[in-house]
Amino acid sequence: MSVPAADTSPTAAVLGLIAGDMVEVDRVISNRLDTGVPLVSQVSKYIISAGGKRLRPALLLLMAGALGYTGEQRFNLAAVVEFIHTATLLHDDVVDESTLRRGRPTANESFGNPASVLVGDFLYSRAFQMMLDANNMRVMQILAEATNVIAEGEVLQLMNMHDASLDESAYLRVIRSKTAKLFEASTRLAAVLAGVTSEVEEACATYGQALGTAFQVIDDVLDYAGDASETGKNLGDDLREGKTTLPLIFAMQRGTAAQSALVRAAIEAGDTAQLGKIVEIVRETGALDASRAAAAAEAQRAISALDGFATNSHASGLLQLAAQLLERRA
Repeated sequence: MSVPAADTSPTAAVLGLIAGDMVEVDRVISNRLDTGVPLVSQVSKYIISAGGKRLRPALLLLMAGALGYTGEQRFNLAAVVEFIHTATLLHDDVVDESTLRRGRPTANESFGNPASVLVGDFLYSRAFQMMLDANNMRVMQILAEATNVIAEGEVLQLMNMHDASLDESAYLRVIRSKTAKLFEASTRLAAVLAGVTSEVEEACATYGQALGTAFQVIDDVLDYAGDASETGKNLGDDLREGKTTLPLIFAMQRGTAAQSALVRAAIEAGDTAQLGKIVEIVRETGALDASRAAAAAEAQRAISALDGFATNSHASGLLQLAAQLLERRA
């Protein structure tokens, strides 16, 4: 059996700064998934063990380190963030009828929709139990608001399905609610734990929101420019689900009348029969480059938010994460 090559990417080096912290977070996760209902543990562990960079809890830990906070509560809240994220994935995959995530069958594909929805509910409720351990009303406020905004973003996305008239501002509203809000909450929580000023807290939150926005834009780019073996999901899933993402918005704006009509019809029908042609259009019109430029602007906004922060390895790691985001392939 061959041994997988070690990940020597710059992102892996940044995450290596908190490798010890993540061991503690994993311990919290394992303890909190201990339940008398076997299916709850089985489904939860299935999706949590599926891999991924665990970027949201990592951001909380990195920001805590950048601000000099070393209290135990960072492990608990990092686990809370991961539980909330995992709950959204379980529900998302049911709504989107997804079959593949991170290179293996989704939980709903393996265990069915009812189990996925109910275990997602369990993870949400467990997360709220764990929030109480912080004994901090501000923590509760941040996470309650984030969970509410994420749910609103999910509903907005559902309402926007198959709507080819969606523009860039409406698209950004959805992803800043659905994806970037939990990034923002993660970095804001670190600031609250560290007891920094309101100005520094807002800077931390801005970093998280901008990074989360850039992350989602690149994710949407990869649906038309990625490799399924690297992204771990089926290419063209967004189109099949009728999602009007930024690459398609730019393609319709920049393409010929015929090209725009083809993209519009595919969105409205959720039809991937012309996926090859649509990928060509997205590339030929410069829509991928325009989308990457939009992501780069958000990444730069994240970097600028950390101006004036004390220089240490964790703060440098946060800057590196933003700078490297455009090289993301999965």
